[in-house]
Amino acid sequence: MKDSSSVFKGSFLPWLMLTPSLIILVIFLYYPMIQAWILSFHRENIFLGLRKFIGFGNYIGEFGIFTGKFAPKYMQVIGQSFIFSTLVVGLGLSLSVVLAVLASQKIRGARFYRLLLIWPFALSPAVAATIFLFLFNPEVGAVNEVLHSLFGIRPRWLDTPILAFFLVSAAAVWKNLGYNVVFYLAALQNIPGELNEAAAIDGATPFQQFFKITLPMLSPMTFFLVFTNLAFSFFASYSIIDIITAGGPVGPAPFDNAGLTTTMIYQVTKDGFSGGGNTGLAAAMGNLILLIVASLTFIQFRYGSRDVQYGA
Repeated sequence: MKDSSSVFKGSFLPWLMLTPSLIILVIFLYYPMIQAWILSFHRENIFLGLRKFIGFGNYIGEFGIFTGKFAPKYMQVIGQSFIFSTLVVGLGLSLSVVLAVLASQKIRGARFYRLLLIWPFALSPAVAATIFLFLFNPEVGAVNEVLHSLFGIRPRWLDTPILAFFLVSAAAVWKNLGYNVVFYLAALQNIPGELNEAAAIDGATPFQQFFKITLPMLSPMTFFLVFTNLAFSFFASYSIIDIITAGGPVGPAPFDNAGLTTTMIYQVTKDGFSGGGNTGLAAAMGNLILLIVASLTFIQFRYGSRDVQYGA
């Protein structure tokens, strides 16, 4: 029996209204995704116009991701991507929630401070990377000028592998900081003030209130932001890496198979559009990124949701 309270009396009108969205999804999402999987089973050079079916050769062949002479390079890149993503998500969210709590306090100039915290989100990743590139320039950067005047040192931020890696990570964290703070500020407004007041009356310290009340009440927003920051670290970090370090520098053994700041998304572009132009290998790496992010998202929804609290 049909529900008399239903807005639509048939199935034609709902599908008609969904058609524009479905067309966009098919053209710009589903069709390219299918083509990427098909392409990953071929060796193709876009510059020479050559294409050859090789099955799983891009994954486990002589020149594949997991086997062959280039496997150590790809294993290093995959490992670096996980470390980079862990820093961006973990450090970014930890810093964001602390700043959001501080910015939510009722102090003079609070709106101005919030604006300054949100400002990085308005910048494109390329602009954020350029700012860091100028700030940490080893010769004329403002950071080195301050360090030299205070401690007499000028760190080589861009050509020291470990410093370059943390510099790129810091730029990605800073770029996404405003995005996280906006959501955390909104979530803090929905936490009843009576909870902290009651805890204070019972003798709870500010730190106890933060860890026992604020953080658990922010768990739904944290659950959402973990996914968005994960997607940002794996998919949207290319321009930051390209402008600051161009994937380098190469680290000491055994991290000398690829640039220490080369992540999976950066390697996709190098494989697909460098001199070799092997778009099939680039498609295979892109599919691997998709599988990793999908798997991490599934684990998050499967197990992480248990600790999410939606009410007081």
